[in-house]
Parts: sequence; C-alpha cells; structure tokens
Amino acid sequence: MPAETAPHAATWMAWPSSGYTLGETAAEADAARAAWTSVAHAVAEFEPVKMVVDPAALEVARKWLSGDIELLCCPLDDAWMRDMGPSFVIDQATGTLGAVDWVFNGWGQQSWASWEKDAKVARQVAEWAGATIVSSPMVNEGGAIHVDGAGLVMVTETVQRGAGRNPDWTRQQVEAELSRTIGASTVVWFERGLSRDYDEFGTRGHVDLLATAADSSAVLLHDQRNSSHPDYTVSAELRARLTADLPDWEILSLPAPQTLRDEHGPVDYSYVNHLVCNGGVIACSFGDPHDDAAAGILADAYPGRTVVSVDARELFARGGGIHCITQQQPA
Repeated sequence: MPAETAPHAATWMAWPSSGYTLGETAAEADAARAAWTSVAHAVAEFEPVKMVVDPAALEVARKWLSGDIELLCCPLDDAWMRDMGPSFVIDQATGTLGAVDWVFNGWGQQSWASWEKDAKVARQVAEWAGATIVSSPMVNEGGAIHVDGAGLVMVTETVQRGAGRNPDWTRQQVEAELSRTIGASTVVWFERGLSRDYDEFGTRGHVDLLATAADSSAVLLHDQRNSSHPDYTVSAELRARLTADLPDWEILSLPAPQTLRDEHGPVDYSYVNHLVCNGGVIACSFGDPHDDAAAGILADAYPGRTVVSVDARELFARGGGIHCITQQQPA
C-alpha cells in the first residue's frame, strides 16, 4: 500500500444522504452537506474528486457541489468513504492497481449503524477505478490502518481484534493478513484509541486520530498536553509505544486543540486526521487557538505542500474527520 504522500490519481468521497450523519432537522442536514462540500472543494483544488452519491440524493448533491467534481451513483447507507471504501494497493512487480475489499460491518456491528449497502461500495469503487479486487475475510476499515509506504502499518488492538470485528484473531493472524493484502512487514500495535472514540458514534479506536507517518522516518503524533483530559494518558501511551517500536524515528508532536469539551464530554478533536493530496494537505481546524500552530507543523512535516485548513467540527460531531470521509487512489 503506497504512502498517502505518494502521487494520487484521485480522491474518493461519498455524499451524506441518510441516517445520523444528516441528523434530524433540515439545519443539521445542511450542516453535514456543507462540511462534506467544503472538504470536496478543498481537495479538488489539488486533484480530481470522485463523489459516490446515492441515486435518491443526486439532485441535492448537484446543487451543492461544483461541476468539476465527478458524481457516480451507487446505493449508500452512510458517507464515510475511508472506512467502507477499498484500500488501494499497487502490485510492485507489474504496477497493477489493486483494491483491498475488507469486510465492513458498521464499525463492529454498532446498534445505530446500517451497512448492507455500504458493504458493497468497495467493490463498486474498485470497478470504477479499474482495480483488481483483493478480497479479505478480516473486518477492517481504512481509518483503522496507517502506512508509510515502505512496509510499516499502525493499528489498534481494540479495532482489529476488538469485539464485533475479529475477536478470535490472534495478533499473528492479523499481521499475516496485513502482509498478504497491503504488503505490511512491520506492525505497530497501539493498545487503544482516543477516549471519545469509544462513545456511541465512535469507531472504537481508529488509528487515523492517533498517529500517521509523514515519511519513512517521522511520525506525527496526537499530543494531548492538558492533564485534565483523559487523552493525556493515551498520548503518553502512544508515545511510549512509538519510542519502543520505532526507536530511530522522529516523533513530531501535533498538539491537541485547546478545546477540551463539548456538550457531550471530552472531545476527540485531532489534527492527525488530515488528508495529504497532490501538492496539498487538507487539515482539520476547530476554531481553536492551536489551529495555526498545527497547520505550521503540518507544513513543516510535508515540505512543498500547501496546507488548507477546513473547519471539521461538524464532521467530528458525527464521529469522524477529514481523513475519515476521503480515500486516496494512488497514481
């Protein structure tokens, strides 16, 4: 699996059209559409965007999205393309594009989720992309893995081996499947994710809130520096694991936003949840005093790329961020 920093052919997204993502009121629905639209338009400044749209929502999507965003119709339950879509890979011998089709079951068969339609999206996207499908029996999502493009993958114990996904799999079985499907040779296991990610609409520990490889020698780490936040301990655990497993790597701290809570409790706002695209970085902002500092750190971590910050609060209110609603297709 190529690094996210490798050249892209396109970024794939899915349009919010039903369920909790749209909310219960017209205002909530428009807030969701505005958030997805802002990300799509930001990415489109750097590379093609392909938006999968439920047929029933096609006319609405056309009203919100600019004409340079390609719309492709497919039945949808939800709109988290990183998780339901394929993880694209490249056959190093032939250069052939592949697409790993993980088992998607609504983030561990969560009671509020429906996934009958979304479970079929990866194969449809692979067909549109002209990719060879690599089928996997492992329950997994794209937001649950981060790679450096040179064989390293970061995962979380509560996702790959958690209840509702693959509770009977050993670490060795997970690692063997990651080797077969995405070419992983080194696996970093985090014990858990951010605290809020275990609430009702959380993913139970997705790694794309925790850490990501800026290149094959540096990792960006979510750094909660306020000891009153429960993720203060989580950040310390993450740092200890990275230091132990990747002693020669540089750890680049991305400070957590100054905002600690919303009306539901401690937030999981994370600047790690950004998308790297051709010549750019689409970064989360939160109307927070730390937004500018985080954008500066990302600019230094990805030299030569323009950092564009997009308000991600409406995304996080629905359980994810910018990385969660996008999926890159490598060139």
